[in-house]
Order: sequence, then structure tokens, then C-alpha cells
Amino acid sequence: MPDAPTTTGSPGGGLADDRIRALDAHWRAANYLAAGQIYLLANPLLTEPLRPDHIKPRLLGHWGTSPGLNLVHTHLNRVIKDRDLDAICVWGPGHGGPAVLAGSWLDGSYSEVYPDVSRDAAGMARLFRQFSFPGGVPSHVAPETPGSIHEGGELGYSLAHAYGAALDNPGLLVACVIGDGEAETGPLAGSWHANKFLDPVHDGAVLPILHLNGYKIANPTVLARLPEPELDDLLRGYGHEPIHVAGDEPLQVHRAMAHALDEALDRIALLQRTAREEGIAERPRWPVIVLRTPKGWTGPEEVDGLPVEGTWRAHQVPLPGVRENPEHLRQLERWLRSYRPEELFDAGGRPRPHLLAEVPAGDRRLGANPHANGGLLLRSLPVPGLERYAVPVDKPGATLHEPTRVLGGLLEQVMEDTADRRDFRVVGPDETASNRLEALYHATGKAWQESVAPTDEHLSRGGRVMEILSEHLCQGWLEGYLLTGRHGLFSCYEAFVHIVDSMVNQHIKWLKVSRSLPWRRPVASLNYLLTSHVWRQDHNGFSHQDPGFVDHVLNKSPEVVRVYLPPDANTLLSVADHVLRSRDYVNVVVAGKQPCFDWLDLDQARAHCARGAGTWDWAGTENGAGEPDVVLAAAGDVPTQEVIAAAGILRRHLPDVAVRVVNVVDMTRLLPKEEHPHGMTDHEFDALFPRDRPVIFAYHGYPWLVHRLSYRRAVHPNLHVRGYKEMGTTTTPFDMVVRNDLDRYRLVMDVIDRTPGLAVRATAVRQRMQDARTRHQAWIREHGTDMPEVAEWSWTG
Repeated sequence: MPDAPTTTGSPGGGLADDRIRALDAHWRAANYLAAGQIYLLANPLLTEPLRPDHIKPRLLGHWGTSPGLNLVHTHLNRVIKDRDLDAICVWGPGHGGPAVLAGSWLDGSYSEVYPDVSRDAAGMARLFRQFSFPGGVPSHVAPETPGSIHEGGELGYSLAHAYGAALDNPGLLVACVIGDGEAETGPLAGSWHANKFLDPVHDGAVLPILHLNGYKIANPTVLARLPEPELDDLLRGYGHEPIHVAGDEPLQVHRAMAHALDEALDRIALLQRTAREEGIAERPRWPVIVLRTPKGWTGPEEVDGLPVEGTWRAHQVPLPGVRENPEHLRQLERWLRSYRPEELFDAGGRPRPHLLAEVPAGDRRLGANPHANGGLLLRSLPVPGLERYAVPVDKPGATLHEPTRVLGGLLEQVMEDTADRRDFRVVGPDETASNRLEALYHATGKAWQESVAPTDEHLSRGGRVMEILSEHLCQGWLEGYLLTGRHGLFSCYEAFVHIVDSMVNQHIKWLKVSRSLPWRRPVASLNYLLTSHVWRQDHNGFSHQDPGFVDHVLNKSPEVVRVYLPPDANTLLSVADHVLRSRDYVNVVVAGKQPCFDWLDLDQARAHCARGAGTWDWAGTENGAGEPDVVLAAAGDVPTQEVIAAAGILRRHLPDVAVRVVNVVDMTRLLPKEEHPHGMTDHEFDALFPRDRPVIFAYHGYPWLVHRLSYRRAVHPNLHVRGYKEMGTTTTPFDMVVRNDLDRYRLVMDVIDRTPGLAVRATAVRQRMQDARTRHQAWIREHGTDMPEVAEWSWTG
């Protein structure tokens, strides 16, 4: 195990003046580059007086946070080099993209991945032009930014990402700059509790740097206005020891920041060394740096008679009318020249050696650390063969198993096989055992650094199951873990995964862009296991019944998203085997945890999952006929059971009707081939769903999703979808499907109503189905359970 970082030099004793001057030069250069990206289209070194045609036609970007981010970047360079630290930084105020780009251009890592943006005048001109410009790069920290694992377009997730990156990385320091606006978000507020799960023996360290520049877009920030003693009490209550840096005089702030970083890193080294050599007596109290500098520091103090520096007006573009207003143009030139670029760059635009004196080399640079390009470090996950875990299926529908419990055995072995390499974690909001995955606890415990009571179970300081009642934190941990080159699974109740809708948006966008960057290596997929799903939340009721996460995900980039609805235990194993091995996807797997009929043996399950959608001839009654009279289709475990039951009723009461049964595992198969890589061609789709035959589709979620996925297909006018339509309550399992017209009796009625010629000759059968639904309502109100003909049903073929 790597040792804790050690101290070199004279921390706390102050830096020599020449080192402070070098740090200041680097900081001034970064500020110059950040401002230049926002404003300049040409004349990057100010070799001639600024003219309007040197200015971009649209001024975009965020100046206000950039000087503070540059300060952090400059000082992290020094301690990384002094201490030979393996470190990355998560930039919470990610809209300060110009600062992070400036830092990576100065350390040379930007030019290494983008050779046309060379570290000279021509490259500086390209760096400036491309920023927030058509065909260029975003204004936020993004996948295009070397050294980043954090999309800065949406605030709130930085600290969770930082802790995810530190997990199982004992030699890594993860600095995390938290903006004071970002600190007001719910996810960030919850993330302060992540230190209760950080193991100082097996994990790395997170150093939060709370940057209080006082303002958001148009308002003051809460934490910046707290009296310092109250803020300290808050941070200490979160388990941190604050170290303060404040000021607006650069050299004084440089000295204070250098001292603060040395003090923080010495504390971290001591905590880690003590834990690793002497054992852990109690949860460590980690340092946090509180950095107070003015918003828009070193920029225009006043514009058009109004204060700017140190106010909310510095948030984005402090001089908005540079092309049209000569005074603004003069102010911009004075501002840029105040950094003395001639001292920072030589005549060819190359950074002068003295400002790079404190910059580390090679992979130690923040822009080049391989942990921030996690695919470089990723190893294949040792997924065992499925034969050991598959359930035997001699005939369809004769036995029942809990699919997620079966999966739990597989995950236990994966956890066991990664015990030494520690690169697999399972996260979830207090639901691992509830979701029948408790076999994991045979291989590892639940991460926990607080006290342990005699009644607690499976808590472990080094555990690799992560449970906290915050879906935001689970998502952020896993994203940080995956983006730094590891593997994982997020298990969640289906209805409440919606809490991370916005977070998964950002991760999908990250993956989409990363796939287009040759230097970004593929990372392990973000895998969701959604269980305790809508159809078996009859006991918890309406609040727990929402299958809409699938709809949300399928709106996103088709090259990234995948959705699977395995109908039984063996198909779940096959799907899990695939998604755990996959790269650069967001995989959503919806599977039940309650006893479910076993339909396919392992070989059949593998073949069916490989197809993604296919016929189950054993359940239908085509018997070699040219085309069926009707197609009964299903996606999801409960819809599959109802379709099979409906097919059995039709076989018994209407044996001359040729029924085709189709099961869909991969929802994206319904899309056209040109819209999704897994989509079917029209020829393939029509072979499965004949265009002139009625299709009764029983779907796990909201029925209009199936219509949306297949609206361009020829069969669409004949497609009738049953699914969840917000008819939920606390009731019996079968009543849930009855309430939503997804039950077997309603499906048989749909077949009769929509198959030409059946409506007249099958009137008696239809009436029998309606009577069964009526009998069901009376039965559950008297007995509180489902009718025996439903509760004791099994497929007889």
C-alpha cells in the first residue's frame, strides 16, 4: 500500500521571496490567459494597441471565480512538486473553465492532447479564439479539459465526485474547490458527510477548499455572510478542522495560501500514517481550507460608475461593451496589461522559465494525472462464469426465484475476486439487503467510520458497499469512482432513482463528449439496478410507484444509453454479465426482487438477451402458421407473467387463434436502426411484429414510451400498449396490474377486441374475462389477498 504523502521543505516556516514571486508570476499568467479567453480574438500578446476587431463578437464566460481557481491551481502545483504528490483537483465552480484551461496550457498538458494549441503565441491565439466559440470548447470545465473528472455546467456534485475518486486510491490526494454558490445546493450540503465513509487506510484523502468570493450571479452567498465563528462551528460539526486564508493583497495571500496548504497536507499525512501504522482509534477530523478572496479579483474595480470587483457584477463578463464602447476597450487594455504579459511570456509567446519553476513534471501535472483519465488505469472486471449461479429450468414457469438474490451471488464473487485490487464497489441508499443483495456481505462490509453499536450489522471501516440515504451522494461517489478507472453498481428503488435525474444527465453528456476525444480512454459503464419496482410496491403504495426513469434516460444520447428489462433470474444474470463488462455506457437494468417465475435456462437466456427481443414459441400457438393472428408482447417481469398467463387463457379458450408471444429485454431494440445502435431495421421489426396484425404490448412502465420508440414502424396503427398509468395505491400485487389494465384478463379482452373476426365469436370468453376482474375486486376486499387462481397460478403449457 502506498505510504501517506510526506513533507519536504520547511512547511509552516514560510517560502523564500523568489518562490513567492514565481508563484505570483504563474498566477498572473493564468489570470491573463483566463481574461484573454473571454475577450480576445486576435492580438494575444498585446503587441499592438487593442482595437474592436481584436475582440470576440460574443463575450461569454465566467471571470468572477477564475482568479480564485487560478490561485488554487498555482499553489497545488508547488505542493505537488515539493512533496511528489499524486494529486488531482475537482473544480466545483466548473463554469470557471478559462482558469482550468489556462493552468493546463501553462503546464503543457493541453498542448500534448491538442498539438495545434501549442505553448507559444500561435497556440495562445488558438486557445483564446476557441473558448466559447463555434467549433471550439465550452466555457465550463468539461471532458475536453485535461485533468478534469467533473463537468462544471451544473453545480453541486464536486465534493461527492472528489470522495468517489479517493475511494480505494490510498496514494491519491483529491483537492476539491467548492464555490460558495455551489455550497448552497442540496447535493453539496449532503456531501460534507462523505468523510464519515472515507477509510484512511485503504482510501486516499480529500482536501476541500471552500472558496468564498461572496456572490452568485446576482446575490450574496449564504456561507460567505456567516460570521466566521458560526462557519467554523458548521465545518467542525461536519467533522473538519478549518484553516483560513483571506485577503486581497496578492503577495500576502500567496504566503497565507502556501502556509495553509502545507499545514493541511501535514495533517493529512499524519492522519494517514497513524491509521496505517498504528490502526484507527476514531474517525479522523480532516482539514478544510476556507479561502476568501474578492470575486473578480484583479479585474476592473469599477465599470460605468458601478463597483465590479468584489461584487456580483464580476460574475461573468465585467466589461460587456468592449467592441462598441471605447472606454470599455481602454479599460480592458489597462486590465490585461496590469498582468505585465511581457514579463510572463517571451517574444514567441512561450511562458518564461521563472513562472514555471513551481510546476511539476510529467504525470504529476494536474492536467496530465492518469487518474483524471481513468480509462488509462482501468482493468477488466473479473466477472465469473454464470453457470455457477444460474437457476435450473427444466420447463418454463414451473419454479420461482428472486432474481436479485440470484444476482447477489454473482456480485459476491466479483467483490471477493477484487478484494486485493479493490476496484469494485456497490452503492445504494440504505437498500442493499432490501434489494436482496445481502450476499455481498459475505465478501465485504458496509463502509463506516463512525462508532459501531452491538446491534449493528456488517459495518466495516474498509467495507466496499456504500450506503447512505442520499441518492445524490451515491451517484456522485460512483461517478467519481468510475471516472478514475474503477467499476461499480448503483442499486436503488425504482421510484426514487429520479432524485438523480439531473446528475445522470450530466454524466451522459460527459460520456458522449468523451467518446469523441481520442485521448480520453473508455471507462467502466455506470450501471443502475432498479428494483423494488412499481408493480411490487403494492405494500408501500402510490408514493413508491414510478417507473419513469427509463423514459428519462431514453431521451438522452443514443450512443451512450441502454435499458434492459430481464424477465427472470437467468436473463438478469446474462444482462449483468454484459453491463459489468461494458464501457462508456449508462446501463439501466430493471429487475424484480420478489419471487418470479423462471422462464429460460441459461443458454436460452443468453441467446434471448443477445437478440434483445424475440419470440417465445413455447408460449404461443402459431404452430408453423404463416403469420400469427395476433402478437402478445411483453417487456418487464410482471408484464411477462401476465402475457404468459393471457396466452395460456387463449390457448385454452380460443385454441384456433394463432398467438405469437414476443419478449423484449433491450428496450432500445424497438428504435429504428438509424436512431440507435441496438435498433432494428424495418425488415427485422416487421418480421417480429407483422405490420398488418394487432400487437398487444404489456410494458413495465408508462405505455406511451413504447409508442414513442416505435411510432415510425408500419405496425404502429395496430399497436396497443398497456402499462402503468398512475393508478396506484396500497393494495394487492395483482390489483396493481388490474388497476392499470395490464392484467391477463384485460389482455385477453384486448386480443378479442382487436383481432379481426374475434369480437363476435368470442363474446362468451370476453364476458368471462370481465367477470373474473369483477370477482377479483370482491375477493380482495373480503380477504385482503389475491384470488387463488392468480396467487397459485403457474404455466402449464
